Amino acid sequence: MASSIQIISHPGPGVFDILMSRMGSGPKKMLVDANFSAVGLVQGKLVDMMVAADIAEKAADVQVYDLKGSCPQHLTMIGIFGDIAAVKASVDAIQLKEK
Repeated sequence: MASSIQIISHPGPGVFDILMSRMGSGPKKMLVDANFSAVGLVQGKLVDMMVAADIAEKAADVQVYDLKGSCPQHLTMIGIFGDIAAVKASVDAIQLKEK
């Protein structure tokens, strides 16, 4: 399903700025004011990222966003924002689905 998965614990302000710039102009569900301590980055095919986003939201109290970018392999990336335990639970659920 996912071609790459990473978790960033306590992302720095520069990383947060990069992530915010890749979210585009859609609603951000007040992410700027939210207290999150981790972001999970999951990259793969669009259909797989839609399924991964659904799994992540059902697994824990997280907010999931499409992260825009240009990828010649036609991959897309989602960001899973929440506290460390919630992001880890969401990523674990995605990886469990892959098995």
